[in-house]
Order: sequence, then structure tokens, then C-alpha cells
Amino acid sequence: MSSNSYSACLTPDPWLRILVLTSGRGLLAGGLVLILILPLDAAIRALACLFWGFSGQSELRALRRGYRACSAIRVTVGGELMLRNYEREWRPATLLAGSVVLRNLAWLRLSTASGVRYAECLRGDARKSEDWRRLQVIWRHIGTGR
Repeated sequence: MSSNSYSACLTPDPWLRILVLTSGRGLLAGGLVLILILPLDAAIRALACLFWGFSGQSELRALRRGYRACSAIRVTVGGELMLRNYEREWRPATLLAGSVVLRNLAWLRLSTASGVRYAECLRGDARKSEDWRRLQVIWRHIGTGR
């Protein structure tokens, strides 16, 4: 098998997506509570709440847009990334800095061709999944530069 065709094709877990979105909502609410109990003027707290709420909602919206645009992820040994949409078309994407691949868990920060930046949490087991094993091998080559 040539190095150009060596790739890992991973399918996101819908339960991990739910966990990420739920965690984001919880952290957004928790941040609002913390801002409200700060010993600051009410106007400053209100502005901080507006800023926190707006930025949190925009992050959650980007996650949802990214999740709607991706049904599978293909990573090649050269670091090229492709996302399959729900029309079964492969689209180019970019792997962003801050991505991490561990033994059974991966956090990939991605940017779609249309500019949507989001993160995907993936899990796998190298003993059960050949694609997860391939991702581990590929990451040894491309992960150190990220």
C-alpha cells in the first residue's frame, strides 16, 4: 500500500457530540452565574453577561454547523483532511492547531472549506478498529507539528 492511499476514515459518535454540546451549554450557564455573583457594578455584570452569552452561543452554533456538515472524517498520512457530508460528498478541510489524539480518544479541531471552525471528539480502540490504529500511526507523523 502506498503512503498516498494510507488513510483513516472515522465516523463521529453521536453520543459524544451530544456530550460536547451539553457540556458547552452547562459551561455557558455556569459562566453566567459566576459573572452575576461577581462583586462588580450591575452595568459591568450585564455587559459581561451579554459578551459571555454571545460568544458562547456563537461557539455552540459553530459546533452545530460543523456537526451538520460532517458524517465522516478521512485523515491521510500527509496530513490532508476530508470531511464527508450527508450527501456523501467528500470536501476538503484543514486540521487546526490544538488537535490531540490519545490512545482511545481524539479531539480534532477542524476548519471546513466554507470556513466553519469546530471541534470533533472521537473515540476508538486500536485493537478493534483498523481505522483507529491507522489514525494512531498517522498522528505520530503529523501530530508533532501541530
